[in-house]
Order: sequence, then C-alpha cells, then structure tokens
Amino acid sequence: MSDEPLVDAEVVRAVPGLARMAAGLSWRMARSGAVASVRTGARVARAAVNPAYAAQVAEDVGHELRQYARDLLGVTELDARVTQLMPAPSEPDDPRSNGHGPVSEVVGLRVQGARLLAAAAQIDAGDAAHPAYARILTELAPDEGRILRLLATEGAQPSVDVRASNLIGVGSAMIASGLSMIGAEAGCQHSERVPAYLNNLDRLGLVSFSREPIGDNAAAYQVLEAQPDVLDAIKRASRAKTVQRSINLTPFGEDFCRVCLPLDYAEVEELAEADPLD
Repeated sequence: MSDEPLVDAEVVRAVPGLARMAAGLSWRMARSGAVASVRTGARVARAAVNPAYAAQVAEDVGHELRQYARDLLGVTELDARVTQLMPAPSEPDDPRSNGHGPVSEVVGLRVQGARLLAAAAQIDAGDAAHPAYARILTELAPDEGRILRLLATEGAQPSVDVRASNLIGVGSAMIASGLSMIGAEAGCQHSERVPAYLNNLDRLGLVSFSREPIGDNAAAYQVLEAQPDVLDAIKRASRAKTVQRSINLTPFGEDFCRVCLPLDYAEVEELAEADPLD
C-alpha cells in the first residue's frame, strides 16, 4: 500500500489556476523592476506528475502570491482571487457529529435535546398543550375538523372493505377499501375528498384504521352496507363479501380534540368571532 497522502481533487484543480496567476504576477514584477520572483514552474510540474504534492504546492504558492501582492505591488484584489481559488479546508471528523452532519448543527440539536429533558425534569412544568397542536391546526381542512368532531363526540365509526373471493376458496382480492359514512355523518361539504381527508388525519397521527369492527353495533354495519358506493363495489365482483372495520381517534387525536376543538356549537360560534388577544 502506498504511503502517499490522499489528495482532494479540488486541490489538484486549484494548482494550475494559481500557477497562471503566479506567471502574470512575475511578468508585472519584471516590468516594475522588482528583483524577487515567484518560482512556481518546477513545483507545479512536480504536482502534475505526483498529485500527492498538490496540497503543499497550492498552499506555498498561494502564500507567496499574497505576500508579493501586499509587499511589492499593492494589488489588493489579488488576495481575494487567491482565496477563491484555494479550496476550503475540510473539517476533521468530530466524534460529536456521529456522522450526522456538520458539528455545529449536531451540537445545536443536542442543546435543544438537553433543554427538552431539563424542562421535563421541572416539577412545576405545568400542563401545557403539546407543541405540535398549533402546527396541526394549520394543516387541517374545515371538513377534517368536522370529521374529528364526529369521532370525538360519537366515537369510532364503522367502515367496510369489499373483497372478491377466489373460485378455489383460498384468499380474496380487494375491490374497495375503507368505505364509510363519515363524510355524510360529519356534514362534509366535499364528500368526494373524504378518503384524502382520512389519509391526512392518519398522517398527522390523529386517526387510525382498525381491522376490528365496532362491538355490538350490527345495525350500523347494516346501514353502511346498504349505501350506494358499497352496493356498487359488491356488484363489481361475482363472489363479493364485506369485511367489517372501524375508524377511530388515536390517543393523540383524543387529546388534540379535547384541547383544540370546542365541541359545543354555541362555543364554536362564540370563539370563532372572538379576538384571540382578548
């Protein structure tokens, strides 16, 4: 295995640019009568043959260019041009980053985590609402608020899957899933968007789709299975059957509704017109 150090490709690419600047500077110095010179030709050639020396060459030439520009010519803009050509030094690995990004960013996250745990240890921390609730309210459509209110006041709602049994009696194929009356029961203005509404509420962790039916509520499923969309799905398969499911609030969703949603219509009207600063 070679003992030569690994070289960043950006350093190798920077050397020719520095060499061109050095040549131009030498020409200007010769015209001005300066006796000093920037001897870069041999070193640049060596770096081209053996890139392992490129980093040292780039550093040496860059330093000399800055020094001659300041002391002999007063070319102030050259310093900025050399800085642009020189690649930024890579930060050494820091064990605090654990491979998860820049050290400053990781340390900042750990500071936040430490403050979070310190707040949790305080006896008088109070019963503040979950910090995600304010953001969740901005990600809900009005119809989704109606769905949450229905689930909070009436409990879990029935849903059914329609499946087609195979001829050999083993397994089945899905025809339609998650059919429910939630849109109508909640009074949604856009009933065709109910599947998307439920997906968003599931994404936010507010509702869950249970594989279990609602206990002791056979009448609710009978009414649901008589709905047009369920009957249409049943007609699409010769050996169709319905599988009873349910849609529920999660514990997180229950707390969200308790904290954020006034469930009494009189309170809704009163608070909707109130000034939040009062």
